[in-house]
Amino acid sequence: MEQTFAIIKPRAVADRESGKIIDMIEAAGFNIVAMEKITISPAQAQELYAEHKERSFFGEMVQSMTSSPVIIMKLSKDNAVLAWRDLMGATNPSQALPGTIRAIFGKSIGENATHGSDSLASAARELKIFFGGCC
Repeated sequence: MEQTFAIIKPRAVADRESGKIIDMIEAAGFNIVAMEKITISPAQAQELYAEHKERSFFGEMVQSMTSSPVIIMKLSKDNAVLAWRDLMGATNPSQALPGTIRAIFGKSIGENATHGSDSLASAARELKIFFGGCC
């Protein structure tokens, strides 16, 4: 069983779409190993998106992710990283396949409802940022 990291982003939480997204996660066969509603600190957001720090959108992304509560999750399933990315859909909701989370709940590239690790290495790093040695 692989584990991956997931976030339901601020706008989706504020719009009360979390329950529907969690239902989709469970219906897709994921085990939610850990879940917490938090407000991400600027330091956590900067560490999470460190690979983008030189890009023009970095500051806006950090500000958006720290603006209000999110739901963080540790998900478990066979091929969890790929399965979560498939369930989320493309980063740009207008390019996401019908029935994916981002196609249903995403508003734009910046407000695409969810975040997910893109590799096992990223999942391990991101899980450590938010869950430490927990779970």
